[in-house]
Amino acid sequence: MKLSFLKKLILGAAITYAPLQSMAWGIQGHRIAGQIADSYLTPKARAAIKAILGDESIAIAGNWADFIKSDPNYSYLSVWHYVDLDKDYTLPELQNFLNQDTNVDAHTKLNFLIAELKKKTLSKQNKLLYLRMLIHIVEDVHQPMHVGHTEDKGGNDIKLTWFNNPTNLHSVWDSQLIDFQQLSYTEYTAMINHTTAAERAEWQKAPISQWLLESNQIANKLYSETKNGDALNGYKYNFEHIATVNHQLLKAGVRLAGVLNRIFG
Repeated sequence: MKLSFLKKLILGAAITYAPLQSMAWGIQGHRIAGQIADSYLTPKARAAIKAILGDESIAIAGNWADFIKSDPNYSYLSVWHYVDLDKDYTLPELQNFLNQDTNVDAHTKLNFLIAELKKKTLSKQNKLLYLRMLIHIVEDVHQPMHVGHTEDKGGNDIKLTWFNNPTNLHSVWDSQLIDFQQLSYTEYTAMINHTTAAERAEWQKAPISQWLLESNQIANKLYSETKNGDALNGYKYNFEHIATVNHQLLKAGVRLAGVLNRIFG
């Protein structure tokens, strides 16, 4: 009886823990980007989003797509979180590639979700699902390793140590760099959410292809300086890369607000 209970407990923990391994930005990162987005909504967009999410904030809604990975009924959503780009592109080259992209990936699903959420006839159930997914995926594609290479699963197969603890390149950028700052998501947002109107306008007018290009260029730089088995000097790595993390979080939030304002505002 006790053994059976113990097995169930271990299995339950494994199921709960497994989805966390492939989260983009991790829990804190999504909350930070969502909190930033919330600060730039128009009143009309805020009211429309409130009507869909109820008391669930954008900051909280952003993690739903990762938490639901534990439910096999939603397994089809797993490939919506990333798009693999396996070479260096110029913007025209990438746009040509994306124009021919018929895969189920973050790029095609972002376009799908934006188009669907503009429809007045969309069911209440789909509005909630699609809004949660849109929030999450806009944030995801600003995490560089979600626009990484197929062969290493976006850095998941590049094994590293972080302060002597085993991890991988994807996880370092998902959560470890952010968690190392030891701030709540509201404290973190207050620290980095400083933009000018000109910056916001420039970032929000950029097409999705530009978002993907920027993330892929960062990913390729990370690939060039990291190899499987590296033992990262956490303090040095943080010093060299945290500004990039913060910049990507900020862009994610500002661009998410821009998308939501265009849909609902």
